[in-house]
Amino acid sequence: MERTQSDEAAVDFSIEKYGAKTADKEECEEQLLAEYATLLGFYLTSVAMLTSIAAEQNRLPRKFSQLDLALLGIATHKLSRIVAKDRITGILRAPFVSYIRSAGAGEVEEEPRGRGIQRGIGHLISCPYCMAPWCATALSFGLLFAPRVTRFFAGILVSVTVSDFLHRAHARMKQE
Repeated sequence: MERTQSDEAAVDFSIEKYGAKTADKEECEEQLLAEYATLLGFYLTSVAMLTSIAAEQNRLPRKFSQLDLALLGIATHKLSRIVAKDRITGILRAPFVSYIRSAGAGEVEEEPRGRGIQRGIGHLISCPYCMAPWCATALSFGLLFAPRVTRFFAGILVSVTVSDFLHRAHARMKQE
């Protein structure tokens, strides 16, 4: 079977396409790893401090209820998408990312900009999968320190998630 030009472009990992490994690329990768280490250090330090405070105040739960886990899971999903992909929250990401194109349904595709910590933050906040642990952590500690407010806020996020699914289902039904 003969390969078409589009087939070749889809699997082209050649040096001509991506360029040879250079000292500049290696330096950039090393610098980015340093920025990731900084972000991870900030995250772990924050979690350790908040866990220590929660333990000191005897707020750490023995277990999460299944309802709280479902609430946290769905709210984390929606919050991470709002932070990383929502068109309106783009103003918050703007110092760290550059707009590429619309991704449909009120979402955008962006890429990190700059160098150093700016670029590291850009990688973090433009990726919903990367943001999810941060969002889950914030919501979980919210449940420990301000449970009523957190459940209210998480309930809003869950409602929006359900609404999103219903909007997409309605749009699909109209297409058929």
